[in-house]
Amino acid sequence: MTDRMRRWQIDDYGRAALALKEVPVPRPGAGEVLVKVEAVSLNYRDTLVIANGLGAPLDFPFTPGSDLAGTVAAAGEGSRRFAEGERVISTFFPGWIDGLPRGDSATLPYQALGGAYPGMLADYVALPEEWLVRAPRTLAPEEASTLPCAGLTAWFGLVERGGLKAGETVLVEGTGGVALFGLAIARAHGARTIVVSGSAGKLARAKALGADIGIDRTAGDWVEAVRAATGGYGADHVLALAGGPALGRAVEVAAIGGRIAQIGIIEGFDAALPLGPLMLKQLTLNGIGVGHRRALEDLVRAVDTAGLKPVIDARYRLEELPAALDHLERGAFGKIVVTPG
Repeated sequence: MTDRMRRWQIDDYGRAALALKEVPVPRPGAGEVLVKVEAVSLNYRDTLVIANGLGAPLDFPFTPGSDLAGTVAAAGEGSRRFAEGERVISTFFPGWIDGLPRGDSATLPYQALGGAYPGMLADYVALPEEWLVRAPRTLAPEEASTLPCAGLTAWFGLVERGGLKAGETVLVEGTGGVALFGLAIARAHGARTIVVSGSAGKLARAKALGADIGIDRTAGDWVEAVRAATGGYGADHVLALAGGPALGRAVEVAAIGGRIAQIGIIEGFDAALPLGPLMLKQLTLNGIGVGHRRALEDLVRAVDTAGLKPVIDARYRLEELPAALDHLERGAFGKIVVTPG
């Protein structure tokens, strides 16, 4: 291992400020481990953080990217969770181990990697050992790197908070990383699956992955199309990935007693809901902010037991980050992964 490494960083907001720098390899402090980064999975959130910090101040120079898979290269004093050579993945919210996140009605619990904390787009990172979990045995590093945010978000919405059961109907909006994880998790639980997308090509690819029903939202009223395809029943679970006005459509399409996992903000942060259906159908609306470490460990076990496989649309080298971000902004079928090695 050399004493120098590459790291992407910005000194100001905006893509134009991104630069690949050569810097010293960090040394792990007490209770930390040094991780050789083998893959970083990108999220749409990363583009927003680079653009404006998502409304929160960043500590410049700032390195983006939250989702890492790698190998422990060295352990700091007192570090006991992992041995050198063990494969690990990051947790999105450091310190959120189980239960509810810390915060209050005025303080949003959003202290995440690649935001409030530095990110992962580097050859090496030094992290507190509590911020990591063991990687799945059955996934390559590129695949494992997709679990900390996209995989866990779908798992948290459907299983941890949604209580998904066999025979239920799951609807996912779109064909991005969280959506396709939702499809895979639903199928592994014996649920019927519906994918709604504006691309006929992506719908065909989702059907090839096992989606039972594909709905083209550009071909008419997609809510009525879902109702027609389900005999009027609707969906027991909706992964609401668009946000904004689309959340009202999720309320309309939900079945009696259904559960809506509000996740995405692509169409905006503000939504108006039809309160009659929300109340009379006795729906549960869960706000999903990724998830805690214990649930990530549950997901890792499920991956190894059920053979869950993430969908990776494209892989880029570390020096190709700008092209990877361009791809992310165009829209991906599944995940986009950056590999430093």
